[in-house]
Amino acid sequence: MDRRSFLKRASPAAACVAGLGGAVGRRVFAASGAAISSPASPTPARGPLRVLASNPRYFTDGSGKAIYLAGTHNWHNFQDNGHRLWEAEDPPAVFDYDAYLDFLTRHHHNFFRLWRWESPKWTDEHPVVMTKYCQPHPWVRSGPGLAADGKPKFDLTRFNPEYFDRMRRRIVAAGDRGMYVAVQLFEGWELQFSDAWLCHPFNRNNNIQAVDADTSGNGKGTDFNTLQVTTMGKRVLALQEAYLRKVIDTVSDLDNVLYEVCNEAGGDSTDWQYYLIKYVKDYESTKPKKHPVGMTVQYSRGTNAVVFNSPADWVSPNPGDSHENYRDEPCGEYRGKVIVNDTDHLCGHVCGDAAWVWKSFCRGLNVLFMEDYLPSPTWQDSAREAMGQTRQFSERIDLAAMTPHDELSGTRYCLANPGKEYLVFQAGNHGEFSVNLADAGTEYTVEWFNVIKGVAVAAKSVRGGGSTIFYTPFAGPAALYLKSRN
Repeated sequence: MDRRSFLKRASPAAACVAGLGGAVGRRVFAASGAAISSPASPTPARGPLRVLASNPRYFTDGSGKAIYLAGTHNWHNFQDNGHRLWEAEDPPAVFDYDAYLDFLTRHHHNFFRLWRWESPKWTDEHPVVMTKYCQPHPWVRSGPGLAADGKPKFDLTRFNPEYFDRMRRRIVAAGDRGMYVAVQLFEGWELQFSDAWLCHPFNRNNNIQAVDADTSGNGKGTDFNTLQVTTMGKRVLALQEAYLRKVIDTVSDLDNVLYEVCNEAGGDSTDWQYYLIKYVKDYESTKPKKHPVGMTVQYSRGTNAVVFNSPADWVSPNPGDSHENYRDEPCGEYRGKVIVNDTDHLCGHVCGDAAWVWKSFCRGLNVLFMEDYLPSPTWQDSAREAMGQTRQFSERIDLAAMTPHDELSGTRYCLANPGKEYLVFQAGNHGEFSVNLADAGTEYTVEWFNVIKGVAVAAKSVRGGGSTIFYTPFAGPAALYLKSRN
């Protein structure tokens, strides 16, 4: 299997499936031919990040400039696991993390989620129903006694050095390449939608302390993601807090860290997530460096209002109502948080193309793209390239001074510092459109960017003073960049 496949070994069954197996990695993760150049030696990530006071749609690294976050992530980039793979191996296939970072570097990405899976064994329904495995985990498996997966029970009072050493190494390696990492602290989807509770460390059958997070007896373990007032519930919370302290002690000295409380716990997890956000912030207040804490929308029964009203610094919404529409026509309204528009919470992994990336960028949003190991259709390739394109523009423009100004462009996608800089996106359906340059007397340089080819084309300068008509000089989606000569 090619190094670019990210999985250092795969079962023969995977390789014989048409379009999957070894060919998957080569198709999904090979470098594309778009004209996007990446720095030969990326600058290490600076930080820690904090909300940019002058333009709180973005973080800053302390330099005063806005840091636009964009990148791809997938389920395998921390623990080795079989989720959505065509094999059921124990131990699971080893993830090639260096190849993953190479891929992100080639595409000029600077951000990803470091995924966590909580159960060591579960039944996966994709791409076919099959038993899957995951390792390592935060706690030592010392026994005495065997857990439901036939391996020694967890000792919830002893942390596993392999897990936390790997976490630190991977974040350090990413930081050396200029990348920021959102550490996913808990994972809530699996307890709701799989049989993961059977082998979960907090099932009394799987730990030597007889701790059981299923305090209501619903048989799913979803109480693990809620605040419980019972004696057992308080015991579970104390162990969760100890785990959070261990994570923070492990990585809080690093500049490129963000935290994500939980991926897709259900709608009844609100109080628990709010509590943990505050807990992380309170514990980090005792440390020299403080890092942004994020909340991603709950699933199922989640609403965007819950994340926007949370004590989090950054959030990832779901598509929302017709006004928000973060999937198709992303809302540019400032909602009091740094927004990371993540396809994982918009559609899973079946949406997100170049137009979505550019629309999100011009509406003042950061972006994340959910990767899959299936053959890569053109729209997925275009999203990966577009994130590199928008990142390069974010480094050229004075992003800290620019906000969405839909009213200034006929395309309705315009990031601008009026009178200084304008970045307009047209999705391919407005070959002719207007931009309101009402600041009389100012001359602007004009540059067109071909989103499909990744090539910039200079054009004749224009003078402001009113509404100016522009004609896209090539077919398809385009970005128009105007900068004042003054």
